[in-house]
Amino acid sequence: MNPPANRSPTTLREGDLLAALDLGSNSFHIVVAQSVLGQLRVVDRLRETVRMAEGLNALGGLAPEVRGRALDCLARFGQRIADIPPEHVRAVATNTVRQLRAPESFLVPAEAALGHAIDVISGREEARLVYLGVAHEQPPHPDQKRLVIDIGGGSTECIIGRGFTPLERESLQVGCIASTRRFFAGGKLTRKRWNTALTEITAQLQQFAATYRALGWDEAIGTSGTHKAIGNICASLKLTKGAITREALAEIRDRMLACGRIEAISLPGLTDERRPIIAGGVLVLEAVFSALDLTRLQVSKAALREGVLYDLLGRGGADDPRDVSVAALMQRYGVDVAQAERVNASAMQLFDQVADAWSLSADDRAMLSRAARLHELGLAIAHSGYHTHGAYVLQNSDIAGFSRQGQSFLAALVRSHRRSVPKSAFEMIPDRLQANARHSAALLRLAVLLHRSRSNQPVPDMHLQANGETLCLQVERHWLQSRPLLRADLQAEPEDMLGLGLQLQLAGE
Repeated sequence: MNPPANRSPTTLREGDLLAALDLGSNSFHIVVAQSVLGQLRVVDRLRETVRMAEGLNALGGLAPEVRGRALDCLARFGQRIADIPPEHVRAVATNTVRQLRAPESFLVPAEAALGHAIDVISGREEARLVYLGVAHEQPPHPDQKRLVIDIGGGSTECIIGRGFTPLERESLQVGCIASTRRFFAGGKLTRKRWNTALTEITAQLQQFAATYRALGWDEAIGTSGTHKAIGNICASLKLTKGAITREALAEIRDRMLACGRIEAISLPGLTDERRPIIAGGVLVLEAVFSALDLTRLQVSKAALREGVLYDLLGRGGADDPRDVSVAALMQRYGVDVAQAERVNASAMQLFDQVADAWSLSADDRAMLSRAARLHELGLAIAHSGYHTHGAYVLQNSDIAGFSRQGQSFLAALVRSHRRSVPKSAFEMIPDRLQANARHSAALLRLAVLLHRSRSNQPVPDMHLQANGETLCLQVERHWLQSRPLLRADLQAEPEDMLGLGLQLQLAGE
């Protein structure tokens, strides 16, 4: 079963199912919820330990046996979501997939096994979603700030937020699997190794620790399997009732070091599954306690998957986080709003005329609209090559709500909206999105040309037809003849459009 290329905006009716999948560096999770009286009720959860991070080598390759475990798990998860509408499902991949040298070599078979698209998200986007999950599962006081720590297999996210809004988000390349492998190679546990590792990880945390301490928080929450495991050990040793304190963490560390080796670790409440990676988790958490001067941390059952679930609810509606981000980018880079809206209106008109012929979806429409509003973002840097500057910003920024593929899609449209289209413009786009991206880019190019004069005078009705990879544009003849520059631009456009693999024919000249 091939994954759908795009999703439509999420709309839920009473009884509908919604599913979120978290393809983490340690475990893969799926949570299925049902819409009941306007709220989400969890009806199913699945979890499998895959240990993706164990298979990641220094060159960004993935060990065959780990790849096989992951694909087998995704095939099983695919059976669970097979009957749920694709627009009600979202799967996200985190640190290990981010670190792959050639992510598509894994993502293509992974999406085929799952039967659904997989979004690769940045560390800071992961942090946003983790915070969202905790905030919904444990509704905060609107005036209080929270510190949320998530220690995954390959990365650690630190977030401070107020209410449902994250204020600060950071992601570090340290996690329970990665740290265990790196600092305790061969399974040997010594205090010297521990202190060396603790110093290095604490130094990484110092990059933002002062900012976090200055902002402050009213409560600290830990989420992820690492925190649950440490909390269980604390409770089993009767050190706390499930929370994690500085003193309890030190006691657990000392007991582990006394064991001498990873495989010899024996602690009450510690499962056999968690034993091989608990040392790295305790190490990272001790560094967090030290850098942020923590004394106590509550443990939450919520995590990334819950955040993905609630984020999915807002997509396509008034609360779509992607549109909030687009508006923020427009403001930050001083985008000419009037011009952006003129281009956007024409792009939408053109889109609606060819959407059926090109099998473009509502999500494609939304992405084209975002690209239209951001196409001049690079002017804040320089007019010369501004399309290139804008594409670079969109490709390399951490933009809330967007996956890496989504940012690549936007960047490709902005990069190719003017002048010749280089072969490299679409190289970051997954194969499943290539055709839609090139078609959307063609529509944006035409919309931009039609408004080059930046005039407020309305553009007359245009007629655009798509037949395979050929576009036929018909513009009112007398209107076009009175605009020689536009006419020259449109006459030159068929040659530039070849860079998109399309042919453009002009009618009514």
